[in-house]
Amino acid sequence: MTTDIPPRPTYAPHPLAVEAEQEQTRSDRIKAAFAEQRGHAGARVKDWLNTGDIDEVAAIHMATEAKQRKHDQAVAQQERLAAQAHARFAVAKAQSEQDDRTVSASSLARLAGEVAEADSKLEALRSRIVLPPNDREIDRARHGKRASRAAVVAAGGLGVVPMLGAAVEQTVNGQPMILAALGVAAGYGWYLVSRPFDAGQPAPAPTEQLAAPVVDMTKPEPQPGVREFNAPPPPACTVPQLEEALRKIGMLKGDDQLAVLAVPQREKDGNTTVVFDLPAGQTVAKLQDKIEEFAGGLGRDSTMVDIEKKGSAVRTSLWIADQDPFEDVRPSPLLKSPAQLNAFRDGVPTSWNKRGRTVFLPIRSSNIVVGGGTRSGKGVAASNIVVGAAFDPRINLRIVAGKENAEWNAYAKAGVASTYFKPSPERLLALLHAEIADMKRREAELNRLGKSKLVETAIGELGGLELIVIDEFATFTRKGKPLQEDILEAMVNLASVAVGAGIMFVIITQYPNADVFPTELAINFGTKWAMKVENADQSNAILGKGQSGMGRDASKFDPPRPGLGWLVNPFAGITDKARSFDIDEDERGEVTMLLQKAAKIREKAGRLAGQWDDPIERHLLNATGLSSAAGGPKRDGIPGRNVLHHTPEQRMQMDALRRCLKAMDHLQRDVAQLEEMAELIGGGMTSTRLGELLRAGGAGGVVKVVIEGRRRVNGYQKADIADALSLLEGN
Repeated sequence: MTTDIPPRPTYAPHPLAVEAEQEQTRSDRIKAAFAEQRGHAGARVKDWLNTGDIDEVAAIHMATEAKQRKHDQAVAQQERLAAQAHARFAVAKAQSEQDDRTVSASSLARLAGEVAEADSKLEALRSRIVLPPNDREIDRARHGKRASRAAVVAAGGLGVVPMLGAAVEQTVNGQPMILAALGVAAGYGWYLVSRPFDAGQPAPAPTEQLAAPVVDMTKPEPQPGVREFNAPPPPACTVPQLEEALRKIGMLKGDDQLAVLAVPQREKDGNTTVVFDLPAGQTVAKLQDKIEEFAGGLGRDSTMVDIEKKGSAVRTSLWIADQDPFEDVRPSPLLKSPAQLNAFRDGVPTSWNKRGRTVFLPIRSSNIVVGGGTRSGKGVAASNIVVGAAFDPRINLRIVAGKENAEWNAYAKAGVASTYFKPSPERLLALLHAEIADMKRREAELNRLGKSKLVETAIGELGGLELIVIDEFATFTRKGKPLQEDILEAMVNLASVAVGAGIMFVIITQYPNADVFPTELAINFGTKWAMKVENADQSNAILGKGQSGMGRDASKFDPPRPGLGWLVNPFAGITDKARSFDIDEDERGEVTMLLQKAAKIREKAGRLAGQWDDPIERHLLNATGLSSAAGGPKRDGIPGRNVLHHTPEQRMQMDALRRCLKAMDHLQRDVAQLEEMAELIGGGMTSTRLGELLRAGGAGGVVKVVIEGRRRVNGYQKADIADALSLLEGN
């Protein structure tokens, strides 16, 4: 029999058990959801710490701002240094004006040099263009941002979150990443950082009302003619623009094409260079002659375009700038490094060219003319040449001033001017005749040495190089001036043949007209520097006939800048613009400072005025009875008695005359006998020896004098002794 087993009874779950099971399921879901949210938040924080929220545009902006800040800080620092230099100079100058002997002239000049250097650096910094950042600088900015974010997170981990305040950084969507990174985000902040996250794409906001603006992180497609932000700056011109400019001036015709060897690209200094070959029939020289029109075709001034020949006649190196390279002044490199120069071989630093390179003009095989109107900077340009020449002790400087002021006195006071005198047609003519005589001596010496012209190894044997500097040339050569024809005749004679014997001219003129600087003289000047003049005729008088028609017109500088001129440099084989370095004497005393350095170099070489037997000054002394060595007795350009070559006997005579004057002062009389003066002088001096010295020194013999309380006796009057001493001293 079959027994049916009743089914197991089912029991309804206990309400508490059901509730517990549901709570456990809900907890698991919450944990799973929170784990997912933490994953989203962690991914978002990791992306934030890695600057994934900063696109290329923002990175470039950051790098640009960083470069600008660094530039501004450098300017501010240099402004402080310049202000300190000015303050030191002002204090020293005030002390010197109060006759404070603790402040020497050399100290004042050194401080003036520091002021000039500080001002120059400041101007250079202010004028420097902050270029767009390159890829390396952009990467550096992004890396810096990563480091700063990591540092903030680390600081928060140390319990300094409350100190962050407004500095707590947020992403572009306003998400509080700092709080998420520190694990303290809550509420809406947690919602924002824990949303689903895909790298590089921000998650949408839950509602339109709460949604922040979404930045498109995708890289836009490049647009024609628009530079990408992460690309380097474009070159100043493209090859098609270059070809168009060349066609406009006739250097490219028909189907002519440029053979571009180095495509246009910006250099580190921000300027653009390109190398190309011109088509057959064209040359670099032709292009240089058309530089004004060519620069205009490129949208530049000619100061911003430079053309050089690279090897063959058609191979061209073109340099293009975005700003005028002559806009700011520059100090002479001698201020920073006043060392001995080899002016014959290497030249002297005078100026800089368009590309910023220093122009060295050799003192060799060429006469030099510097011309320009009032305030054109010709004086500063000439100073660069002559100061530089002073640093070569083999150069004998003969300076003829055209005015009575103190412009050239520093050369005499330092002893570097072998000859120096103020305007005197008679003495200039005597100087020229002395140089002609010396030219013949030099040529005879070259003949003995078997040389056709001066070479460096023969400079010493010929007695050095002669550099005759004539300022304000019109003072001596304008029609109607005394001895004008004789002076010009002697100059033409020297300029045409004496260069090969080491005798050269530097002339400076404010009136570069044909009647002042005639053609027969001008053709013998190979180095020419034309500053701003009034018209093309004056420009041609300096640079040569027809030069203005080829674009080299010194009347068309726009804007004119002191010291900027067309420079014909025969040693480089070019004619181009150059601006002279800034050397100031009146305000900063830089000429004096440099000449003191040059004097030490010359003294060591035994070539200061008075240290060597100077045939030119000997000739002038014989011809005129007066010496202009080192500017004369008072070193002010006024010739006087020969005081630099006293014999030992003359020195003893002057010493005796001075001691006699002191003896009369002691006696408080204007007359005295030999015996009483000899007794006061002492040192074994006898009345007989003293009488010999006084007669030889020009005081004459004894005369009858009246001494109070005595009868008439033989003696000397104070005035006679003083006159003799003055004559010996050259006064």
